[in-house]
Amino acid sequence: MKLLLLLGLVALAQSLSVRVPLRKGKSLRQTLREQGLLERYLKEHPHNRAAKYFPTSFASEPLTNYLDNEYYGTISIGTPAQKFTVVFDTGSSNLWVPSVYCTSEACEDHNRFDPSDSSTFVSTNDSLSIEYGTGSMTGILGYDTVTVADIKVTDQIFGLAETEPGDIFYYSPFDGILGLAFPSIASSGATPVFDNMMSEDLVAKDLFSVYLSGDDKSGSFVLFGAIDSSYTTHGISWIPLSAETYWEITMERVTMSDETVACSSGCQAIVDTGTSLLAMPNTALTKVLDFLGVSSSSEISCDDVSSLPDIVFHINGKAFPVPPSAYVVESDGYCVLGFEGMDVDTESGELWILGDVFIRRYYVIFDRADNKVGLSRLS
Repeated sequence: MKLLLLLGLVALAQSLSVRVPLRKGKSLRQTLREQGLLERYLKEHPHNRAAKYFPTSFASEPLTNYLDNEYYGTISIGTPAQKFTVVFDTGSSNLWVPSVYCTSEACEDHNRFDPSDSSTFVSTNDSLSIEYGTGSMTGILGYDTVTVADIKVTDQIFGLAETEPGDIFYYSPFDGILGLAFPSIASSGATPVFDNMMSEDLVAKDLFSVYLSGDDKSGSFVLFGAIDSSYTTHGISWIPLSAETYWEITMERVTMSDETVACSSGCQAIVDTGTSLLAMPNTALTKVLDFLGVSSSSEISCDDVSSLPDIVFHINGKAFPVPPSAYVVESDGYCVLGFEGMDVDTESGELWILGDVFIRRYYVIFDRADNKVGLSRLS
């Protein structure tokens, strides 16, 4: 049976004019990709047939929209599977979940991983410590099978949280975080989940894409290995990365009512699914608030929202507007701007974070094959 399958693969490759050596080395899919024939093959062979050769071509994980503030999905770890809710965070690179060893109150109301219940868990003596913009965790590292959107990643390294200080994670509706940024910023040198998906040939394309719904609606998802064409009817604007750390890009300027209000000499920005608001340097925030005639509290009259201008991000020669209906957050009859001040400098200049306020306006494609971000306007 194995011989017949191998001969079938060789015949397929020959029909596509690809030379495949009969020895251990690159997979057929890697070879087809290098020859520029992978997309043709997948198009000519339905997914259910392609799965015979490629276990998973693409997979979608639905995300829960929690008050337009956080988006999280479900993964499983171990054998048998232990389920956890996680934020799919393009602003970090580590996977971690609470463990039975956790002594913090934040772990009490969340699912906790028990390594003694998993027959595939492998322990290490390595520790893990991560500082986020809000919140932190410490713990130990281990290996186990991680399943994400029906994609099973074996021997995935992940963190077992032992401490989660403060209140941030205590009140969070999710258990842990799954980082989708680059290995270069992974704490303790841990290989990110998506890197293992790529290296194990578990996705058809080395990219993933994200749709975040607004107004507390359902329908949000992260799609591994594919682009959903129904969300790209306005075309895709591709932006090269300026650094392979976060999903970092260069902005030329930020305007309102055709006037430059910030980033006049260029600046850096990261597209971050794990940040709720639009974060910018405090000097830029002051200029934006002054232009809008808003106090430092950022609170405004809800009746004034319709009269506010778009905030427009100029990136790679194109304009990406975010209207006031998107950047003003209404709660309990009060309206506040979805902006926050944060001073972080990079080697290339001041840093902005294009969080969920921005991402809700665009279908975002995170392309690791060519190190670029794709943006497609949603409405």
